[in-house]
Amino acid sequence: MAKKRHRALSEAEVAYRGGYAEGRRFGGCQAMLERVQPVEPAKRDMKVLYIPQGFDAIDGGIIEALQQSVRECVVGTSTTMLQEASEHRPDVVLVMNGLHVFPADHLEQVDGIRALGIRTAIWFVDDPYFTEDTVHICQRYDVVFTHEEAAIPFYQAHGAQSVIYLPLAVNPGLFQPRRTEPQHQYDICFIGTGFWNRIALFDELAPFLADKKVFIAGSQWNRLTRLDILGRFIREGWLDPGATVDYYNGAKIVINVHRTCQNGEDNRNTHHLEGRSINPRTYEINACGTMQITDARNDLSRYYRPGYDIETFTTAAELQHKISYYLQHHKEREAIAWRGLLTTLNQHTFTHRMAQLLGHL
Repeated sequence: MAKKRHRALSEAEVAYRGGYAEGRRFGGCQAMLERVQPVEPAKRDMKVLYIPQGFDAIDGGIIEALQQSVRECVVGTSTTMLQEASEHRPDVVLVMNGLHVFPADHLEQVDGIRALGIRTAIWFVDDPYFTEDTVHICQRYDVVFTHEEAAIPFYQAHGAQSVIYLPLAVNPGLFQPRRTEPQHQYDICFIGTGFWNRIALFDELAPFLADKKVFIAGSQWNRLTRLDILGRFIREGWLDPGATVDYYNGAKIVINVHRTCQNGEDNRNTHHLEGRSINPRTYEINACGTMQITDARNDLSRYYRPGYDIETFTTAAELQHKISYYLQHHKEREAIAWRGLLTTLNQHTFTHRMAQLLGHL
């Protein structure tokens, strides 16, 4: 009987400590939110027809930012964009990405819109992984925005009239600090597709992760060779953005690994462009007020300061060392996470990006 009582007290203590740590983390995030500088976008006398790519985590933030920034924002569809442009007569048609869900006659519709005298712009946010497709798309738009710096000379050399570097951002209405429940609380979290470079990294980390509380979500993780260790951590399949926010908030550390740019099974990068720029997850993780450790891309230091508001790694051994360190040093971990939150909301929301984009148009 006494033995059972001792066990119950231990579980209660664990729950108490977990609740205390979560309260401290969330309280620090709230303090950072009070320091965010409010953004009052200048209202431009423009009518924009926006064509979404069908990924709410990005589209929702852009639509809201446009609605705040222009006289009128009309949200159309990729299948009827020419018809909608003819009906609404916008100043510009802004297309998000132009890949994946777009119909076969996408470019013919763009030609028709331009024939109406309406300016067209596209924002590529999957560069450089689909150059086999984007090399043709870029030639048909008046203005090409890309989040990948390395793609600028590539598109210019292939006939694009105007190419502008515009990094991605975050929708703070979705990715934000939240209180979390125990089912979302983990030591380490990774959410994303099991591309081969990620598989190799986690296979190497497997013995180290064996005694940690780990959450891995996404498709193609059956490629792992160390499923004997990692299999119990994996939630296979798509995780919607709302659930992603819960797990980001609940994790002590979120790992971010950019996919490789090599052409092959996972990519259509037949032109072998390198990747220098950071992915949207970089902003999204930080916007949740969680410690992020990411592999370093060339332009990361333009937006964050490694060791101050984000952490980086180059090898599995370095990542393992930093995970161990920050799991043991929670005050340093929280300080970096809170600073990352503040940097993101002060500089890297879609409201900030729309001001830049509209200025170019």
